[in-house]
Amino acid sequence: MANEEKFQDVKIQGVIERISGPLVVAKGMLGASMYDVVHIGEIGLIGEIVELKEDTASIQAYEETSGLKPGEPVICLGEPLSVELGPGIIEQFYDGIQRPLELIEKAAKSHFISRGINVPAIDRGKKWKFTPKVKAGDLVEEGDVLGVVQETVIVEHRIMVPHGLRGTVKSIRAGDLTVEETAAVIEYKGVQHEVKMLQRWPVRTPRPVTRRLPPNVPMSTGQRVVDAFFPIALGGTACVPGPFGSGKTVIQHQFAKWAQAQIVVYVGCGERGNEMTDVLLEFPELEDPQSGHPLMKRTTLIANTSNMPVAAREASIYTAITLAEYYRDMGYSVALMADSTSRWAEALREMSGRLEEMPGEEGYPAYLGTRLASFYERAGRCIVKGKDGKEGSISVIGAVSPPGGDLSEPVTQNTLRVTKVFWGLDANLAYQRHFPAINWLSSYSLYTETLDEYWNGRFDDEWSGLRIQAMSLLEEEDQLREVVRLVGIDALSKEERMVLETAKSLREDFLHQNAFHEVDTYASMDKQFRMLKTIIRFHHAGMDALKKGAPMNELFNLPVREQIARMRYLEEKHIDRIDKLEDTIKEEINRLVPDAAAFKGGEQNVA
Repeated sequence: MANEEKFQDVKIQGVIERISGPLVVAKGMLGASMYDVVHIGEIGLIGEIVELKEDTASIQAYEETSGLKPGEPVICLGEPLSVELGPGIIEQFYDGIQRPLELIEKAAKSHFISRGINVPAIDRGKKWKFTPKVKAGDLVEEGDVLGVVQETVIVEHRIMVPHGLRGTVKSIRAGDLTVEETAAVIEYKGVQHEVKMLQRWPVRTPRPVTRRLPPNVPMSTGQRVVDAFFPIALGGTACVPGPFGSGKTVIQHQFAKWAQAQIVVYVGCGERGNEMTDVLLEFPELEDPQSGHPLMKRTTLIANTSNMPVAAREASIYTAITLAEYYRDMGYSVALMADSTSRWAEALREMSGRLEEMPGEEGYPAYLGTRLASFYERAGRCIVKGKDGKEGSISVIGAVSPPGGDLSEPVTQNTLRVTKVFWGLDANLAYQRHFPAINWLSSYSLYTETLDEYWNGRFDDEWSGLRIQAMSLLEEEDQLREVVRLVGIDALSKEERMVLETAKSLREDFLHQNAFHEVDTYASMDKQFRMLKTIIRFHHAGMDALKKGAPMNELFNLPVREQIARMRYLEEKHIDRIDKLEDTIKEEINRLVPDAAAFKGGEQNVA
């Protein structure tokens, strides 16, 4: 993480006393601080101090400790675990402590991470074209943009005044610079400070903002079950728990591709190596629908697989959220996908056990809930530092992998206490090939009421009414299916049979969405509104028709039903055709109603 020069003059040097897996106990560490980074042993393994007792430090090693011996040196760097911030983060594949995997492979000349390898997170030799946005003599404060660098064809990297610095710009350079060259000189109270494009920030310390904003702007994802029924706000937090094979990873890929975010940070936390390999291979192949360029042009990936050292897994989510905060401070909306926080919690449990701390429920440390909260609470929409009052946001979507799909286990329950959205994945739905396998009866969103106001303003106060009616029909269907299982479908009235038919249409034609279909993979809010409105309109028209004597079986088999089922495959440029189905519904149902002249098609009930 740090260069050798950074700790050549450091005087705090202890020796290894005891080794227990990734836990190393060192003596002679008087003067060291909690969370200081250390180099362990002759080969210089990276570690972090997690406990101090007099001159004894307990260190969690971020690399495999086999071969270390008591008596080997431990050197304290005198600074906490930090990430490097600057141009070159986007498109990178990092490990849990921000070491570039491609550079590690080249340095190790192996497909496996060699111990003690020390490579910079950001390329020191690459030159970036720096374009100033201020001039000599300007007054600047922390967060102000000094200049910009075109990091990728999509992302403009904004070089900001570091936190805690303000003053007058004495000089500023333009042209090709490396990240370690001085880009500007700022003078404050007679002292001149050199500002480079490369900065560092401790991962466990949230970056400050000017003001936090309420979560009242939706982050549309293009996934109908999410946007329509369980929406997430820009800067919101969501939990996606589910058993093996229920589609957590595919859902997160969909969010990464389609969510209304300008920057994507994806952290694979303790996932299987083959899954992360798929991510590393698939993301560069995915096309960004917003720009037409590869999705990696606005994405950074952090991979800490299950066979990597467990302590680095614990650090990986902090690395990810700090990188996300950096781009948020530039004024971008960032989506952070964490897959999965259960593996992170398992790393926490293992380290807690080795530290001989008092265990909590199921062996997890008593501070599990606090650590989860400290992570998720770094999300949010806010006004960032700087005179221009830019708005930025971080939306965090965390997958949880409860053992055996048991949602009552501690990680899921503690996550639900701090997140506002619960997308509960159902193994039964996955087995039925219904994807996304989000259970509409158990999931919820605490942003729904606030975001309903937003969408009502866009859709003439019709949105919340449609959504409530659709959810009521799905809940009523669940009750009626119990009746059918007990006494058979013949015990239901015509109206109740109509409820079942409409709920089936909602499930199969609206909630079901094919992530691998060219058109169905994404649905705009305009398309979702039209689809939902058409299904509810057919329901009310059918109810009225049944009351007027229309034959039930003929009503359920009308040709327009097939057109309703195919709405999902209409391209966005053709969604106006959905509106025309209203006339088709009236026309076909009128043929079934004896008193057609008096029949209005049920439109009076839709609003």
